[in-house]
Amino acid sequence: MDPKPNPGGRHECTSKSDEESSVTAQADTRPRARGKFIWVGDKKLYVLGVTYGTFRPDEDGNHYHNLKTIERDFARMAASGINAVRVYSTPSHSLLNLAQRYGLRVLVDLAADQYIGFLSNRGGAPYIHKLVRTSVRSCARHPAILAYSLGNEIPATLVRWHGQRRIKRYLEGLYRVVKAEDPRGMVTYVNYPSTEYLQLPFVDFSCFNVYLESPERFTSYVSRLQNIVGDRPLVMGEIGLDSYRNGTHTQARVLDWQIRTAFEGGCAGAFVYSWTDEWYRGGAEAEDWAFGITTRERSPKPALAAVQNAFSETPFSRQTTWPSVSVIVCTYNGRRTIRDCCEGLRKLDYQSFDVIVVDDGSTDNVADIAREYGFRVITTPNRGLSNARNAGLEAATGDIVAYIDDDAYPDPHWLSYLAHTFSTTDHAAVGGPNIAPDGDGPIADCIANAPGGPAHILVSDSEAEHVPGCNMSFRKAALHAIGGFDSQFRVAGDDVDVCWRLQHIGLTVGFCPAAMVWHHRRGSVRTYWKQQRGYGKAEALLESKWPEKYNAAGHVSWTGRVYGNGHLRTLWNRGRIYQGVWGSAPFQSVYQPAQSALTSLPLMPEWYLLILGLLTLSTLSSFWHPLVAAIPIAVFVAGVSVLQCTLHATRTRFVTAPRSVLASIEMRSLVALLHLLQPVARLSGRLSCGLTPWRRRGRSGLALPWPRTFAMWFEHWEAPCARLQAIQLMLRTAGACVRAGGSFDRWDLEVRGGMFGVARLRMAVEEHGLGRQLVRFRVWPRPSVEGILAASFFASLATGAALGNAVAAAAILGLMSAICVARIVDECATATATALDPLRIQERAQLRVRSESPEPAVAGANTRSRMARETTVDRKSTATEHALGS
Repeated sequence: MDPKPNPGGRHECTSKSDEESSVTAQADTRPRARGKFIWVGDKKLYVLGVTYGTFRPDEDGNHYHNLKTIERDFARMAASGINAVRVYSTPSHSLLNLAQRYGLRVLVDLAADQYIGFLSNRGGAPYIHKLVRTSVRSCARHPAILAYSLGNEIPATLVRWHGQRRIKRYLEGLYRVVKAEDPRGMVTYVNYPSTEYLQLPFVDFSCFNVYLESPERFTSYVSRLQNIVGDRPLVMGEIGLDSYRNGTHTQARVLDWQIRTAFEGGCAGAFVYSWTDEWYRGGAEAEDWAFGITTRERSPKPALAAVQNAFSETPFSRQTTWPSVSVIVCTYNGRRTIRDCCEGLRKLDYQSFDVIVVDDGSTDNVADIAREYGFRVITTPNRGLSNARNAGLEAATGDIVAYIDDDAYPDPHWLSYLAHTFSTTDHAAVGGPNIAPDGDGPIADCIANAPGGPAHILVSDSEAEHVPGCNMSFRKAALHAIGGFDSQFRVAGDDVDVCWRLQHIGLTVGFCPAAMVWHHRRGSVRTYWKQQRGYGKAEALLESKWPEKYNAAGHVSWTGRVYGNGHLRTLWNRGRIYQGVWGSAPFQSVYQPAQSALTSLPLMPEWYLLILGLLTLSTLSSFWHPLVAAIPIAVFVAGVSVLQCTLHATRTRFVTAPRSVLASIEMRSLVALLHLLQPVARLSGRLSCGLTPWRRRGRSGLALPWPRTFAMWFEHWEAPCARLQAIQLMLRTAGACVRAGGSFDRWDLEVRGGMFGVARLRMAVEEHGLGRQLVRFRVWPRPSVEGILAASFFASLATGAALGNAVAAAAILGLMSAICVARIVDECATATATALDPLRIQERAQLRVRSESPEPAVAGANTRSRMARETTVDRKSTATEHALGS
């Protein structure tokens, strides 16, 4: 039965038909979480709340029994622009009716944290699920309910004692109880920094109590929380300051910037702690405590006016100066989704923007649809995505250019959050999350949870290495400074390239978690395969332009961390919780270890080549039976991928819950299948464009792969870093894959010849006064560990086959070992020749300078004589190297 609230607070029974019509009528008035915000119907609801109580209970234990006082308080709250109240115990229907009368929504605390001790001592434990069910049933479906909170701040010591997994299971069980009683009700849990690592993916939105008195730390922590909660709304469960110790004016000032910072940081709501200084806790009234924005007698403090003013300007101050923005939509045959995009752009809440739709040679009527909305349309021949983006850039009139795909549509405050980030930072580019909308069907829902979708890469909580092209914006001057987008990227990869180019010239890319767009995912497995194969081709283009960004196997080495629904973590890389000595840390976080190339292999397309290689090796078992052992190894390697995909599929949470157990199994099976297909599709695209593990890098010539030492005399001083950077630039200009040494390396530059061999360079400088320098260089080849292991592996197998009189198998395996050795020598020789080129150019230039200048002074004669002796060995090898083609 659906209880109807009345002034007496009693339930009135209705017929089933009346109940169904009542539920349908209330469906659009019940708040729900969508993306990063809370919505009521089609309108966004910013939660502007205060906490209320707890007060001295009556003889029945009811903390909220004085209805006259409650009504006066609620009337004052509504007049002050407050729209939500947080209570710390289950409210009566009388309280909920009063809240509804004054337009307030109630966050109900179910106080499950009070029963956490029974996890250790079950003796005399109440039936907690029954207690929670009774509490929810007493107020379920009331239109004044904002959400249910499972509990508030389970102490860090108890979470540490029981372990986060057990606490998670406890809270998830209670979550299911609440949803069974009130399926449309939102559920959260109010966490705090000391158990920050307690991440609950099943709740509808995340809630945190945060008390920080520094604007910088508060801003930084809000950004951190936004990345922890991901695509869900973030609500500040408690913010505030004690006026008893800090004074009423300081309290007002701090609350003002706390509220503004929370909403500017993308929070969906905030509760100020608290409405009144009256507070009853632990069996006594609090006397040395004054967190209220009104006194115990309900007289307003300065904080009430500050809160009212800050809430009235949510999410941004009316004094904000907004830059002009040009929104650019590039489309090619996007008729199916362009209308959603245009509708979303028309609903943008922003003062100064224009929309430019670039039709890249479409054969459908997408341009006509865009013109219906009054947008400017530019029609070009089909020249690819980057050219279309550049055409929009040239036509843009705004100081900021924002790009959105034709299969995406923005949140109404999308431009506001982007523009505010530009106004408060020096970032050259800013991006935000892209979230799959509901209603696209089960296959799109599965693809939204598959790997390979557009994802942002963060190097910190507010700075990105890459933001996807469906939601990215730039300062127009910065984009012009790098020449716009590279036209070789026709389908994908242009967003990665432009981010790297901006960072290469010293600029930064920002990330704003609230600047979200809804991005439709592919609607079929076939289109998903085509998309991922296109991404593989784009990776090949990126690797040819940015070889130092890719490892020897052809996998991009991101500096930051990948965020996205379909992103898999390795099975054995588990995070560690920083809890401090004896669990005393005030901020307790999960630290994920960096993924090495070895531990990330099961996530890479090259893992499938390993499986194929093992199966190929097993075919030689007809010549030598022990090689049949390659089959179970291949099965194990494949099993790792299957296990990882299956585990991810079982943990997937869909936008729209499956209607039955069978539907859930089918959808999870499809998610697992997509995880297996995606690396194959990427690998297919990479191989078709030459991005293979056996590709060669560097010049076509060879140099004998042994160490060499150079000593060069320079009459003009130059900083060592500048000299190395010049060499690095020369190598990159020649197309070499070169990377700089790190803080713990004894080498300065490394030139990659391929997967099996590199050459390294080290430099030392002797200062001889008056700006004169003797600069020493050493270049030496280094075979890779992988190459040595591969050659040794095949050699040992060939030896075993020979001892077993399996001549054919021994010959084939020996040939494989020889190929590996030849490859090592070839790649080391190529890398050595490439590394020597800029040094020999400098050496010839120095010889030319010495031949044209007068004889040096005697002071430098000994040094030059020593330098000539040191380079004698290298000169003797010149003829041999010329014979090899160097």
